[in-house]
Amino acid sequence: MIVNQNVSKVYKMGEIDLRVIKNLNLTIEYGEFVAIVGPSGSGKSTVLNLIGCLDKPTEGKIFIDETDITKLDTTALANFRGENIGFIFQSFNLIPVLSVYENIEYPLIMIQNLPQDERHKRIMKLLEDVDMLDQKEKFPDQLSGGQRQRVAIARALVTNPKIVFADEPTANLDTKTSNQIITLMRNIQREFNTTFIFATHDEKIVNEVDRIITLVDGEIVGDKKVAS
Repeated sequence: MIVNQNVSKVYKMGEIDLRVIKNLNLTIEYGEFVAIVGPSGSGKSTVLNLIGCLDKPTEGKIFIDETDITKLDTTALANFRGENIGFIFQSFNLIPVLSVYENIEYPLIMIQNLPQDERHKRIMKLLEDVDMLDQKEKFPDQLSGGQRQRVAIARALVTNPKIVFADEPTANLDTKTSNQIITLMRNIQREFNTTFIFATHDEKIVNEVDRIITLVDGEIVGDKKVAS
């Protein structure tokens, strides 16, 4: 599903070129549950941004579902991202002035422009899946961290993405809530064959994934499949 060919990312820091990702070659298959791990500054979030169509590589090619996303212009890239990819962030990134229901609905209006009946059907199903039906009229500041992350997961899934990228999704959660969130994402992966790719330091996630990719200084130094 995802193929990275000799991908590098260089940032300009004044007169210095900072090579954050170095000649990355990586393939991820449909339905994998993958953790990208490594020390802070190893390039985990940069890799997520590149294969998540939020940034473009300086060198190399990235294919998602046989589409070379490095050839897409900004508009085409945004459309491709909206149709194929969901994101779950450490800081939740919910819109504070929108209710739970409206936060989940937002990408369906802004990205996919679905009819109201179809939007309502999808949102209510996901609210039930993440156990937030009784909270749908509340606003983000009325929710606990675990509840906000559940809403963020529902928002990421409402467009029926093929891939979900999660950047430290449990970092702000207690152990019990973290375990519930990981179980929820695993259940979704198994039910819908959704590909999940995590950038994480959290051992609880690392212990649950099928594959662990280790980055150090922008290079893959380990790639192993583990028993699920």
